[in-house]
Amino acid sequence: MATIGRPGATLVLATSNAGKVLELRELFGQVPVKLKSLNDFPAICDVEETGSTFYENAVIKARGFAVQTGELSLADDSGLEIEALGNAPGVYSARFAGENTGYDVKIAKLLKLLDDTGDKLRRARFVCVMALADGDGRVIHTSEGICPGSIGADPRGKNGFGYDPIFIPDGYDRTFGELEDDTKSVMSHRALAARLILRYLLDFIGV
Repeated sequence: MATIGRPGATLVLATSNAGKVLELRELFGQVPVKLKSLNDFPAICDVEETGSTFYENAVIKARGFAVQTGELSLADDSGLEIEALGNAPGVYSARFAGENTGYDVKIAKLLKLLDDTGDKLRRARFVCVMALADGDGRVIHTSEGICPGSIGADPRGKNGFGYDPIFIPDGYDRTFGELEDDTKSVMSHRALAARLILRYLLDFIGV
């Protein structure tokens, strides 16, 4: 079993998304382990996200990639929930309007659907659930981060990825696409979930 306390331990960031890898590397940079992503395992098989919740999908991916790599694996499932759309796109955020469709198309469709509801508040939230599994596929810790906010009328900013250009977190008048990385690393949904996992790694596994 892979353990995080052994010398030269590896933590696999179970994603190949370049933006997510960069963000997670920054968030977990203080953990004294070797950080790898799925890009470091070219022969690895994808893990199908069959869950109906962020928690279920995070656990499925953490287990699946941990078993394949034989290493501690950290997986997350995250997405955007828009109140007026019944919390859509939710777990289907990455697959909304087609899995291979660019986010410019996804965002345009989402804004049209929201405009059609006539909702004025445009309340939304980003949700992230993280799961940590050992090399035997046993889930040893999970965490959740939620960032509430609203949806802007038009995309703004190019800092970030996904739906960042239309999400305005509470307390700000700029979108995630306009906010600096230092700001998002404190209050984003992924940062909040990562901080809880990080605390577990540092406090309870003895690194």
